[in-house]
Amino acid sequence: MDIFEEIKLKGYAEEFIDPTLDLFDEIEKLKKEKNAVILAHYYQDADIQDIADYIGDSLGLSQQAAKTDADIIVFAGVHFMAETAKILSPTKKVLLPDIKAGCSLADSCPPHLFKKFKEQYPDHLVITYVNCTAELKALSDIVCTSSNAVQIVESLPADQKIIFGPDKNLGAYVAKKTGRDLVLWNGACMVHEIFSREKITRLKERYPNAKLLAHPECEEVILQMADYIGSTTGILKYATGRPEKEFIVATEPGIIHQMQKDNPDKVFIPAPPNNNCACNDCPHMKRNTLEKLYLCLKNELPEIEVPADIIVRAVKPIERMLEISAQLGL
Repeated sequence: MDIFEEIKLKGYAEEFIDPTLDLFDEIEKLKKEKNAVILAHYYQDADIQDIADYIGDSLGLSQQAAKTDADIIVFAGVHFMAETAKILSPTKKVLLPDIKAGCSLADSCPPHLFKKFKEQYPDHLVITYVNCTAELKALSDIVCTSSNAVQIVESLPADQKIIFGPDKNLGAYVAKKTGRDLVLWNGACMVHEIFSREKITRLKERYPNAKLLAHPECEEVILQMADYIGSTTGILKYATGRPEKEFIVATEPGIIHQMQKDNPDKVFIPAPPNNNCACNDCPHMKRNTLEKLYLCLKNELPEIEVPADIIVRAVKPIERMLEISAQLGL
């Protein structure tokens, strides 16, 4: 089996790594040798966050990489994030440690079905959350993030009809905050849908002074309980700026690594999910490992490719979002 067949089958190329090898040192050497930059989403394992050049939200990371003079971008995240990096840096080589690191939210909105859905509402503007495939972005009028979705919708005329996708929970949150009647695509993130109201209630009884921080991808019953609702970056900043010492965190627990590093005197408790294994890690995010990142950079594979016509169409709604954000001073 050659390396391309192996990647197609497993999602990455597997080879023997000397157990005495210091992967942090080797990755640093390869970065300099290949003029590469490593991006890590907040939901990645701690080791990957620690080796990264930039840590943050998906769109912010892609924007940061586009500003660099790097020849290679290694995106330790999931597939749609690496696609976004390619859209914003079409001349750079974009790598993903595991090509099968997908996203339940992005997968919940197949572009060919969304296209048919969109055709039912010909007079509607399409706003899509950045957590979607390049093809879906190409079908959109405006892209938004979890931190600017409310403001993007509010910037449009009150009588403007809007389709919002793919996240129904974020869409419902935006509709509630803006008072707009949005047509929602029925998609969701598997991690943010499994938090248990009952278990969080019991946890709050144990930690009565703890603030509950929730991502707007969570279900409404969780958002109603939250003291703060915001993006991963927003959650991190809120916890850092508050005097309280205890926080319950209702998003993927990978972010707690940065929260703890920035606030060593505070306690961060992952919100419990409604399942028997008590696990709310994103299995897609956690497909990436330090070993896969090393091999990815060494072999320059797996590489993310986005068709040129999709890039041309997908970059327009992102640019529209950036224009509106600039006008609003976001």
